[in-house]
Amino acid sequence: MHQIYCSTGALLGRPNGRDYRLLAEYCPQLNCDGFEFILYDSWYQDLENLTRFLSSLHLNIPVMHCEKTLGEHITKGGDEEWQEAFRLFEINCTLANRLGAKKMVLHLWNGPISDSHFENNLKAYPLLNKTAEAHGIELLVENVICRQDPMSHWVELYRHYPEIRFVFDTKMADFHRQLDLLYQPEYAWLWQEDHIRHYHVNDYGGGYMDWNNLRVLPMGKGHIDFDRFFTHIRETGYKGDFTFEATGFDPEGEIHLEPLNEQFDLARKYIESLQA
Repeated sequence: MHQIYCSTGALLGRPNGRDYRLLAEYCPQLNCDGFEFILYDSWYQDLENLTRFLSSLHLNIPVMHCEKTLGEHITKGGDEEWQEAFRLFEINCTLANRLGAKKMVLHLWNGPISDSHFENNLKAYPLLNKTAEAHGIELLVENVICRQDPMSHWVELYRHYPEIRFVFDTKMADFHRQLDLLYQPEYAWLWQEDHIRHYHVNDYGGGYMDWNNLRVLPMGKGHIDFDRFFTHIRETGYKGDFTFEATGFDPEGEIHLEPLNEQFDLARKYIESLQA
């Protein structure tokens, strides 16, 4: 049965200080099946306390989102940057094990530097994947927004590493006007060969590469056609799960659960149609 996960990033952000202690109050009030835990770079110095706290909550965390600055170190390249990237990745994998996560979402490129030296990102992938496999974790490369376009990077990664696995984000794809590519015959290998192992289901209200409009919206609050999306999911026979990342806090950091739970209820209606 398909599972619905909520990203902890939907609850924690800069306006509320990324205070992970808030999870104790708000996670039990969410009508989801589990969580995708995202690690922030400001938490590296507090990992022991963070891990103990999360363990005390007994949350279901099947997926972890790797801390994002790794991709920046990789793109920059050079021995020092790569050593730091792999040092941090080892920490992320260790934490994923302690949380019980079996999948890791990776921003292979990230930040202002993004994919400006994609040859470095391409070279790093097998080394990162080897580390993840050693920890019993399935590594999933996300179609992260970038200076060029994420689908061309996926194709290049696939050509070099035919066993690669991905997480497809609807909002990231629509930012580049690439959501429709998911439905095209020339990209059928993505689902025919089981390369997409997880989905991030988020709405988007901005234009093509609209860098000033990056807000992650709940389903139904943007312009993505989710009827078509879930029809495609049903037709391809996808058996996996979905994470929802819509921002659930306002500019003052106050968390609003109702819009999040509303999107979970809507998602369940779609998922029921998949299982009918």
